Amino acid sequence: MAEIQTSGRPIDQLLEKVLCMNILSSDYFRDLLRLKTYHEVIDEIYNQVDHVEPWMTGNCRGPSTAFCLLYKFFTMKLTVKQMHGLLKHPDSPYIRAVGFLYLRYYADPKTLWNWYEPFIKDDEVCTRNLLLDPMVA
Repeated sequence: MAEIQTSGRPIDQLLEKVLCMNILSSDYFRDLLRLKTYHEVIDEIYNQVDHVEPWMTGNCRGPSTAFCLLYKFFTMKLTVKQMHGLLKHPDSPYIRAVGFLYLRYYADPKTLWNWYEPFIKDDEVCTRNLLLDPMVA
């Protein structure tokens, strides 16, 4: 299976250093080690993600579940087929949003338009906002 063409940066350099350190030291991320398959991670996104900002909201300012799961995908090195599955997933805009974030941080920037272009007119507000301005979603 073909892997996604990467930016060439190691996974510990894909996200801001403080965010990365907080993800790796979080109890939630350590609990994600139990998830072994792509489908298990998708189910976790479906059940646990309700926003795609990097940090939790409220008084607890740890890394968000979305970014912990995004990092989990970084460790799995998704295939092209798996990425298409994320981007076209019908059950949750957050599953698709994590897929777009994966591409934004992990993929070779020269390939991004080929991935994003088919979804620019997506009717799902969360997906459209993420594509137009990643800080809005």
